[in-house]
Amino acid sequence: MNSDTCTRTLRTPAVRRTAAVAAALALTAGPAALAAPTAYATGGDQGRSSAVVLRTDLDVALLGGSVRVPLAATLNEVQAPASAEKTALTVTLDGVDQGRPVQVLRAAVATASATADKRRAEGRAELADARLNVPGLPLLSLLHLEKVTSRALCETGKRPVAEADVLGSVTVLGKRTTLSAGGPTRVEVPGVGEVTLQLSRTATTSRTAAATALSLDVSVNPLKLNVAEVNGSVVLAEATCETPKAPASTAPTPEPADPTPADPRPQTGAEPEKAGLAETGGSSLTPYLAGGALALLAAGGGALALTRRARANRQG
Repeated sequence: MNSDTCTRTLRTPAVRRTAAVAAALALTAGPAALAAPTAYATGGDQGRSSAVVLRTDLDVALLGGSVRVPLAATLNEVQAPASAEKTALTVTLDGVDQGRPVQVLRAAVATASATADKRRAEGRAELADARLNVPGLPLLSLLHLEKVTSRALCETGKRPVAEADVLGSVTVLGKRTTLSAGGPTRVEVPGVGEVTLQLSRTATTSRTAAATALSLDVSVNPLKLNVAEVNGSVVLAEATCETPKAPASTAPTPEPADPTPADPRPQTGAEPEKAGLAETGGSSLTPYLAGGALALLAAGGGALALTRRARANRQG
């Protein structure tokens, strides 16, 4: 074996050992060296809210039923995300009473507001000293009330709130009426019609709220007038809201590193043999010791044979 061969033979294990150590260190430090992604928050959606002072869904039929006119009207209806507020005091419809305008609602106070952002959403409606009229009853108000209010509030992290109140007296078709919170109140006037009123309805869920101060089911059929029949529903002071979606923090978790680091020593086919020797109590010197013992036995045997041959020659 020349010197170059010896050099290559001696360097090869060292090179392998260095590469194995580097690979083992890379495997051990790799996951820890990767920076964990920075946690980020997803922006929560804005809440929503709405409010309306008056909403009608009525059907007006002229005498004989030959002409039917829908009476759909709203007063101060607002919606948010963008903050909004309206304070109009009257709503008038044309063309439903022989061409004459009909003032459906007149009030001293009629306010609706709606606000919403990423923390809260709120709707409010208020109506005070208000008179509600329908076609065919020019001298008799369908409804006169002192004050009604509604409020719906939705905030992140809190349960939604819905409130509605009817304050003061309520007069229906000229009759002063006491409303019951236990159920609808029915008012009937012979020769004119009837009105069923539902007082202060509220409803909430985990993320929404709705409040209506007063709702009416109307059925009016005045005799000997130009209007045969008015049917439908009316809502006064309604507010709703929806809670903004809370921001959610998300942080991807890196996979855990292997708890057992890689063995930096080079793996060869001699490893199983070493393990076997360790199990039987031997060591890596055992083959050399066995070879030496055999050599000594052979040398001793040869000396004994020579001694016996010399002894035989002398005796002969």
